[in-house]
Amino acid sequence: MNYEIVNLEEKTVAGFSARTNNASPDMKKIIGGLWQKLYSPEGCFTLKNRVNNKALGIYTDYADDEKADYTVVTACEINCGDVPENFELRIIPAGKYARFIVKGNMVTAVQQFWKELWQMKLERNFICDFEEYQNADPENAEIHIYIGIK
Repeated sequence: MNYEIVNLEEKTVAGFSARTNNASPDMKKIIGGLWQKLYSPEGCFTLKNRVNNKALGIYTDYADDEKADYTVVTACEINCGDVPENFELRIIPAGKYARFIVKGNMVTAVQQFWKELWQMKLERNFICDFEEYQNADPENAEIHIYIGIK
C-alpha cells in the first residue's frame, strides 16, 4: 500500500465515542451505532463551529495488538468553542502520520485497508489513527486514513 508521510497540526473534534476491540462480536454494531449517531438529526453536522463537512473516524487508547481494546470516536473537526453537552471534545494530536488514500465503498474499502495495515511493517506509535471522509458517497468514497507513526 502506498502512503506519504505528513506532519499534522493538532485538531479539535466533537463527537461520540465507545470502547471495543476487533475480536468483539458487537464491534461492528458499536461502530455502526456511533456513525448513525453522528449522522442523526442531533449529530455533528448541526454544530455551527464545524471547520468543514468531513466526517472523522478516530481510533485511540490502544496498544500494539490487533485484539486489544481501543476507543473509537465518530466526529467532526471544530473550531474551539462550546458544544452541546451530548458531545465529547477530543484532540487529534499534532505529529507525524502516514497518509493513505482509499477509494471505493465506504465500508468494504476501509475494512480491507485495516486488514492490510495490520500486516504492514509500519513503525506505528499507537497514539491516534483516524479516517477522514472526503465525501459522503457510500459507493465512491474517498477516504484519507492517517496512521500515527514514530
